[in-house]
Parts: sequence; structure tokens; C-alpha cells
Amino acid sequence: MAVFVALGAFLMTLAGGWTAQRVTDRRHLVLGLAGGLMLGVVGLDLLPEALEAAGTEVHGVPAALLLFVAGFLVAHLVERLLAARQAAHGAGEHDGRTPEVGLTAAAAMVGHSAMDGVAIGAAFQVGHGMGVAVALAVIAHDFADGFNTFTLTTVYGNARRRAIAMLVADAVAPVAGAASTLLFTIPEPVLGGYLGFFGGALLYLAAAEILPEAHHEHPARPTLLCTVAGAAFIWLVVGIAE
Repeated sequence: MAVFVALGAFLMTLAGGWTAQRVTDRRHLVLGLAGGLMLGVVGLDLLPEALEAAGTEVHGVPAALLLFVAGFLVAHLVERLLAARQAAHGAGEHDGRTPEVGLTAAAAMVGHSAMDGVAIGAAFQVGHGMGVAVALAVIAHDFADGFNTFTLTTVYGNARRRAIAMLVADAVAPVAGAASTLLFTIPEPVLGGYLGFFGGALLYLAAAEILPEAHHEHPARPTLLCTVAGAAFIWLVVGIAE
């Protein structure tokens, strides 16, 4: 049942990526929407789940928040290191952006989607009702995952075929994750820590890369409205899932 339900996430992820491809003539609006979706996913979905799952504290601070900050800093460090490596080897960049960063970010989205599938499988192990509730939440926000995976890959200068490959991997990941729960389960504190770390990295990409690019040489108001709409959409999804 868990694997069958995860197929819904597969289709929704592809739908999100397809939407991102079809609006290339309004790239700044796409990026603004993607930034809002990423902000909403981090603040309204990933971080609350991480705090709930990894409830232990380290020196008075929740472990999930420490990993959240660590994820932000690691994303920043990786981007700077990759940019320096590109410059040292004289390799070309795409408008000052390194394609490897986009692939790394997309790979992180694939990992997140796999964990979504694990969450579906684990919830079904607890009970059918909980499994359905978790599956609905995952399927709803996987549209944003597909949208962001394609956008993150292309915005850093990667070829369209690479973006499609990462999109397909992101779509397959929830199904594989759900199937994996037939073999093992991940301890809840570990899952919470992962969500916190990934949330920090995703927030860095949204705030330091996606949104600045969206507002570069474009009217601010329509782009800002798309960003607010993206965050509001995730709020709506989380509210319905609850």
C-alpha cells in the first residue's frame, strides 16, 4: 500500500517539473515562486517536523536547530569552495554560478524525496490512517519538490537534459524510499536531524541564490507577489494535511 500511494508523489513531482519547464519566458516569476515555495517548505514543513522528531537539546539548544544552522553554513561553504575551484581551473561559469552547485542542490532534493517515501512507509507501519495522512502531505508538497528540482538545476547553468534526469530521479525517490521501509526503519531522532540539516541548506539556496536572481533586473512587485504566493501555498498545504 505504501509503495502504491508513493506513486502519487511520483506523478506530482513530474507535474511540478513540467510546470517549471513551461514558463521559461517568465523566468524571474518562476524563480520568485520557487523561492517562496522553498521558504514555505523549510519554515512550515521541514523545521517543525525536525523539531518534533529530534527533540533532544545540546547545550540548551534543540539539536534540530543546531543542524539547521549547520546545513545553512555547509551549503554556503560548499558553494564558495566550488566557485573557487572553478575559478582556479579557469572553467567557465554560468553568469557567475557553478553548475555543480545546482546538481548538488538537486541531489539533496532527491535525498529529501527519498526520505518522504520512507516517511510514508513508516507511517503505514504505524497505522493505515496515519499512513494516508502522511501520504497526502507528501503528495501535496511534491509538486513544489519537482518544481524546485528542475529550477535549481537549470538556474546554475546545467543543460536541460540534466535537469530532466534530476527531475526523474526526484520523482522515483519517494517510491524507492517507501519500498525501503519493507527492509528497515530509520530512528526518529536521525530523521529529525536530517530534516533540520536539509532545511538549513534549502533556506540558504532560497535566500542567497534563488531570490536575488529572481529580482535581478526585473520589476520587484510581480516577483514579490509570486514569492508570497509560494509561501502561502505551502501554508495551505500544511494546514490541509493537519
